[in-house]
Amino acid sequence: MADADGPPGDAPDPIDPAAQPEVADPVETVAPTFGPGAVEPGTVHVFVGADRTRIVLAGEIDTELADDLHDAAAAAEHAHQPIEIDAHHVTFMDSSGVAFLARLSTRSTTPVRLIRVPPTVRFLLEVTRIGELLDVVDDDDPGTEL
Repeated sequence: MADADGPPGDAPDPIDPAAQPEVADPVETVAPTFGPGAVEPGTVHVFVGADRTRIVLAGEIDTELADDLHDAAAAAEHAHQPIEIDAHHVTFMDSSGVAFLARLSTRSTTPVRLIRVPPTVRFLLEVTRIGELLDVVDDDDPGTEL
């Protein structure tokens, strides 16, 4: 007659903690830097032209750019010209970017012009009402070339 636990080969092996595979340390998750879902580091560039100053924002405009945004605002104010901000390549903006726009709009003697605004930034402008302080124009408006 067969053993009640079944044939000897079918019995589960007792768990030996020393025989268990090592578990690797957790891997830090990092957002991809290329392809779909890629994180684009933010950039700020200031161009002083003959009749206006253009600030070009790109990528993620966040707290990591706070110093760059401050320097860009100071440079634009120092130029004493109308200020234009090209936001076409902005993929994300947090309160640092909104504060930057508010600072420029309240310190400039002429309305700050915001051109080529992506939907994510346009949403922030509406929610925070900062858009009411800026001259927001579409990219097909004439005179957007520097």
